[in-house]
Amino acid sequence: MSTPPWHEEHWRRLQSRLARGALPHALLLCGPAGLGKRAFLQRFVRGLLCEQPRDGEACGQCRACMLLDAGTHPDFVTVSYGIRKDGVQRKEIVVEQVRELSARLAMASQFGGWQVVVIDPADAMNANAANALLKTLEEPSAQTLLLLVADASWRLPQTIRSRCQRIEFQLPPRAEALAWLAVQGVADPAIALEAAGGNPGLARDWAAQGALARRQAVRKDMAALASGRAEPMEVARRWLDAEPEQCLWFASQAAVDEARARAAGTSAPLGSHLDAEALADWFGAANRARDALRGPLRGDLLLLELLALWR
Repeated sequence: MSTPPWHEEHWRRLQSRLARGALPHALLLCGPAGLGKRAFLQRFVRGLLCEQPRDGEACGQCRACMLLDAGTHPDFVTVSYGIRKDGVQRKEIVVEQVRELSARLAMASQFGGWQVVVIDPADAMNANAANALLKTLEEPSAQTLLLLVADASWRLPQTIRSRCQRIEFQLPPRAEALAWLAVQGVADPAIALEAAGGNPGLARDWAAQGALARRQAVRKDMAALASGRAEPMEVARRWLDAEPEQCLWFASQAAVDEARARAAGTSAPLGSHLDAEALADWFGAANRARDALRGPLRGDLLLLELLALWR
C-alpha cells in the first residue's frame, strides 16, 4: 500500500529528530480516524527497532523485524482494551494495565536499545489510568518511547497532552485527497470524499464497503419520513441493523444540505418541514445520538426519538 502524501512531512520531521538524537520520550499521534495514524506508527516503530534500517525504513529480515512480525519482540509493548476476569473485553484502559506497564519499563531493554510502548486508543484511558501514566511521562527511563494514539485527543486530560509532543494528522487539501483516491482505484472519488467529510482514508474504506449506497438510502428514508411515507420505527430498525453510527453521520450531512438549500432559496432535497432553527437543533441532536450509541443507552430508542423529531 502506497504511503499517503499527507504523511511525508510528519515522517521527515520525525526522522530528522531521530537523526539528531532529539526524539522526545512521548509522542501523541492524533487526528481524525482514517488518515493512517496507526500505519504511520507501525512504520516508524519497525524502523526504530530494526537492526539494519535504511532511511528510517525497516529491513524486514533482521531478528528484530522477525520478532515484531511474530508479535514477540521483548522491547515492544502495546496497551489496549484488556479482558476482564469474566472474559468480557473492557471498554476502557484501566489503572492496573498502566501499573503493569510501569513495572515493565523499570526493567532494562532486553536488546540494549529502545523500549517502545504503544497506548491505543489513549483516549480510552479512564481517569485513574491517566493519572497513573503521569509519573511515567514525568520520569521516563532512558531510551523509552511512549506512543499514544488518539482519534479524539480532546478526551485526554490536559496533564497528559501537555507532556507529549503532538503529531497531528489533518485532512489534506481536496485536490491531494482526490488524486490519492484515484490512485487507490476509487470510483467517483469526489462523491466518496464528500460522503466522508473530506477524509480520504474513510472515503476509500467506505467506497469499498458499499457505504455510498447506504448514504443514498439514508437520504431516501429521510425524504420518506418528511412526506409521511415512512414510519420512524421502521426506519430506526433498518438503520440499527445496518451501521447506525454511519447512518447518523449521513443523516447529519443531509440535514446540512437541507439547510443550505433553504438558505440559497432552492428546493429542499428532502422536503423537511423543520424551520432553519429546528434543522440546526436536529443536526446537533443527530451528532449527540451518534456519540451516545457508543454508550449504554438503547440504540433503538435513540434513533426512534431522533427520527420522530425529523418527521
